[in-house]
Amino acid sequence: MALVTEQAEATKGQKDVTLPPTPPETIDGDDDKSSTDDGKDLLPFPLPPPSTVPAKVLDVDRPTPDSHVPRDPRLIRLTGVHPFNVEAPLTDLFNEGFLTSPELFYVRNHGAVPLVQDEDIPNWEFTVEGMVANPLTVTLKGLLSEYENVTYPITLVCAGNRRKEQNVVRKSKGFSWGPAGVSTALFTGVVMKDVIERARPLRRAKYVCMEGADKLPNGYYGTSVKLNWVMDPNRGIMLAHGMNGEMLRPDHGKPLRAVIPGQIGGRSVKWLKKLIVTAEPSDNWYHIYDNRVLPTMVDPDESARNPAWWTDDRYAIYDLSPNSAIAFPAHNEKLPLQDAPEKYTVRGYAYSGGGRRITRAEVSIDKGKTWRLSNIEYPEDRYRAYEDRQLFGGRLDMDWREASFCWCFWSLDISIEELQGANDILIRAMDESMNIQPRDMYWSVLGMMNNPWFRVVIHKEDGALRFEHPTQPALMPGGWMERVKKAGGNLTNGFWGERTGGEEAEAIEVEEPKEIKMTKDGVDKEISIDELRKHDKGDSPWFVVNGEVYDGTAFLKEHPGGAQSIVSAAGLDTSDEFMAIHSETAKAMMPSYHIGSLDEASRKILAEGEPTNESTEPRPEFLDSRTWNKTLLHQKTSVSWDTRIFTFKLDHDDQKLGLPTGQHLMIRLRDPVTREAIIRSYTPISQTTKKGYCDVLVKVYLDSKERAGGKMTKALDAIPTGHFVEFKGPIGKFEYIGRGLCAVNGVERKVKRFIMICGGSGITPIFQVLRAVMQDKEDPTTCVVLDGNRLVEDILCKEDLDTFARDNIDRCKLLYTLTQGPEDWQGLRGRIAGPLLKEHCIKGTESDTMVLLCGPEALEKSAHKALNEQGWPDSDLLFF
Repeated sequence: MALVTEQAEATKGQKDVTLPPTPPETIDGDDDKSSTDDGKDLLPFPLPPPSTVPAKVLDVDRPTPDSHVPRDPRLIRLTGVHPFNVEAPLTDLFNEGFLTSPELFYVRNHGAVPLVQDEDIPNWEFTVEGMVANPLTVTLKGLLSEYENVTYPITLVCAGNRRKEQNVVRKSKGFSWGPAGVSTALFTGVVMKDVIERARPLRRAKYVCMEGADKLPNGYYGTSVKLNWVMDPNRGIMLAHGMNGEMLRPDHGKPLRAVIPGQIGGRSVKWLKKLIVTAEPSDNWYHIYDNRVLPTMVDPDESARNPAWWTDDRYAIYDLSPNSAIAFPAHNEKLPLQDAPEKYTVRGYAYSGGGRRITRAEVSIDKGKTWRLSNIEYPEDRYRAYEDRQLFGGRLDMDWREASFCWCFWSLDISIEELQGANDILIRAMDESMNIQPRDMYWSVLGMMNNPWFRVVIHKEDGALRFEHPTQPALMPGGWMERVKKAGGNLTNGFWGERTGGEEAEAIEVEEPKEIKMTKDGVDKEISIDELRKHDKGDSPWFVVNGEVYDGTAFLKEHPGGAQSIVSAAGLDTSDEFMAIHSETAKAMMPSYHIGSLDEASRKILAEGEPTNESTEPRPEFLDSRTWNKTLLHQKTSVSWDTRIFTFKLDHDDQKLGLPTGQHLMIRLRDPVTREAIIRSYTPISQTTKKGYCDVLVKVYLDSKERAGGKMTKALDAIPTGHFVEFKGPIGKFEYIGRGLCAVNGVERKVKRFIMICGGSGITPIFQVLRAVMQDKEDPTTCVVLDGNRLVEDILCKEDLDTFARDNIDRCKLLYTLTQGPEDWQGLRGRIAGPLLKEHCIKGTESDTMVLLCGPEALEKSAHKALNEQGWPDSDLLFF
């Protein structure tokens, strides 16, 4: 309601303005027609998306110094458990629109988040010192009362955005960001210039150094920017205390941070404690050894040997470079060609730095031979039409600005026929200074400022187009870059490691990966699992990489990520994470900490995942959220040629599974051929009250000529009865408690109606909730079920679904729709899309209806978009 009030207040001050230029809309195929935008149809300005403060601290954070910080489980962790460095899934970020909710806003933390009690916030102090005539100590209370507060939108970008692409070519010293290290918010605070002016800088002063409250292995985090930038009102450099109309959250600098538009996020110091005016750039360790682009010929060894590279301020990064990415089509999105629309809208984001606008975003589908101008939308411009209006406690200070502080969105319609004939989609952006994204990557030792053309590959498979992004963030596998590299392609050959059509393959010498020796000569001690587990605490942490044991005690104070990074790994095999995250330099340091080798028996125990429940007492519930427990495959029942019910036996006949309605469990087993560990989540179809056994319905995806099948489903189908698998759980953010009461992320909510949208094996979580409602005759909740499939035989749980609908006519409306139904099919035909949802998913005036969705990615995306267009907020949509 507060947002609506703010919007209404701002609208009163609407005025006619001439907006900074935006490229005219490009109408494909007609160069003579264009439309210019006078800005009138852009109003009102965007307001923040729906936001829910995370209700609880995640289990993974409880043992860390961040045990006081609640977080959103959707965020992708890039550096293990701690410190907290995350980005949102790209599609989730893009779907939130121009402004990003605090819970999905990317986070770059070098160490622990300072604990600030709410009662201490008004008296939070920072100082202005150094080369000033009038040193200041300012409290947050004073900042609010003694200075003018302003509000405007700002996009922050981590300098490591898209770094995973560089790490695939050659490992840099940085961890693997995907393309979602970018977020935008309405920040509220005081212009830094106003505070510095009161301190009266001396004539020789040239820099403002900033220091935060986050104590790290190499001192407090700090950096600097030029004083003349701070004193330039066009640059909008701010001391912010608010974000999207609320107080800063802990991960984003609560209670005070610097926000520097147009520059890399590393300059926007969080938990601000000091402003130091100086004649020279900051001498803070993090200013010198972070956020730099060294020359591409400087490898990790050279950068470690010669500190002069780091102290040369020519290589420091300030303004962002032009960059862009494709959000849709998403990675692994499939576009069925049958019944496809005539055109597909390719969409994404772009940004530049230093206040420069993106003036063109160009798309190519012929490897850059020709380009098409996309349409560019600058939502930031909508705020410029308001003068002297208050928004979230600050004056909306945008009406006079021409500098651009934010990202923009680009889009282009491409015919399906053209996409069928193309092998990839490329995007490049240019800003108003004619700075343009390069075709080729500029690799550097820190992997920062990666901005070559963003390329999405198109595959033709099974009557559909499948789209493949360059990489996936963190340790997540996938992307054409990894695929090409594994096939022996040279990613730096100018053709993305692939041959161009009709050309002979070049004779390319691919440099072998540098072999890094991580063991110490003469160390031949064998270490047992029992000895390793004596060192699984923070006082003397040992950890395992590739079967070798290392003592991290001596490195606790020096580790760039802080001691908790090592403590979290104590007693564990961290091979995959260590090898993927750490640079060549870090690996070369490992011999100093090498103390021995894990013996063969102990290696096998770690590899097989030994259960840790040592109690012999029978447990009433089988599942444990922290521990994997073994269960035996008791029976396989074929439902159809590719669908099975797998029945697993629990520890004893009186034991319940312990899975709340609407939640899932994880299954772990090893591939019978490769011995690779595979983990997937499933929702059982057995009654939650069933004892002794658990039934899981699984559609088996077998190998075909075009593609490999599903690893987990093939492995489950291959193991014999009597073989064990492991369960862990529950997991999931939704729980149906009963009689209209449910909980989302632990927050209870009362609903009167569920709209359930599903397809294929996505029926299983829907089925659990529907059954709970229908079997309780006192439950007044009504349900509308839309179940989309290809063939009649693909409809899973049909007999039970039909029974629920027949026996509960007043409470259950069941609709099947098929894309390839037989001639005598009496139900609906076609996919679950906008028209069908508009007819059967009617949005009421009250928030007493919840939509539950589970199915193939394409179905979920299509339904999500259609429901949003019909007025359904994301807060009423639940994706299993």
